[in-house]
Amino acid sequence: MNDIRLIVTDMDGTFLNSEHQVSPEFPEIYEELKKRNILFVPASGRQMLGITKYFGDKENEMAFIAENGGYMIYKNEELFVDKLEEQYVAEIINTIREISGATVVVSGKKRAYYETENQEFIDYIAQFYTGNQKLDDLTFALDDSIFKIAVYHPEGSEEHLYPALEKFQKYNLEVVVSGKYWLDIMNKDINKGNALEKLQKTLNITPKQTMVFGDYMNDIEMLKKAEYSYAMENAHPSVKEAAKFEAASNNNFGVLKTIKSYLNLN
Repeated sequence: MNDIRLIVTDMDGTFLNSEHQVSPEFPEIYEELKKRNILFVPASGRQMLGITKYFGDKENEMAFIAENGGYMIYKNEELFVDKLEEQYVAEIINTIREISGATVVVSGKKRAYYETENQEFIDYIAQFYTGNQKLDDLTFALDDSIFKIAVYHPEGSEEHLYPALEKFQKYNLEVVVSGKYWLDIMNKDINKGNALEKLQKTLNITPKQTMVFGDYMNDIEMLKKAEYSYAMENAHPSVKEAAKFEAASNNNFGVLKTIKSYLNLN
């Protein structure tokens, strides 16, 4: 492991602790990565604004993979923008409405949209979707490029959402459990792994020069694009099975511990 040029990390449950905080050590470690010409890339199911807000003036130096691979920028330039076809959106949303306890967020390039009146949920999603707007009915056509439909269930996405929504894969859509309480629906082949591969090709960086960190099923594809793939100690069992190595938990800032070890900063 002596020629890493690209380090890619999921955000929630991986790079951020459970309080959604960045380690205070990050600025110092980031500067060391810059000196060694190693690009640091956050990759998340969040909207772009929900990721870049953590990195301040470093944003114009970095690449970001947002919306589970549906939107990617590098040094503030768009590298890839996807658009979910509108024809199935109404059917998906109407199905979600029939799931007891489920709440939907439609994530677009301009902002995220919701129709719930639940203020507690609205406050909760504001930390992930910085730009958001309430609409009376999400089944109407939106004047926006829609990347994905995100669904939340307070009792667990794998048990309460996936069984009812996996059928939409027949429309050539990706239906993926993206967190303990979240499920995402996107165009087929839109995932963090394919976005990472596009970035690798753009920058002429190989999987052998890539280190990746993740904790949930929507990270599995990008773990497969790196020679040095790490599942967090707190990761889903399927992610640990897919990764080659294990990092300390997100609450112990395992991403930075691993990077520090690689940089011999311990």
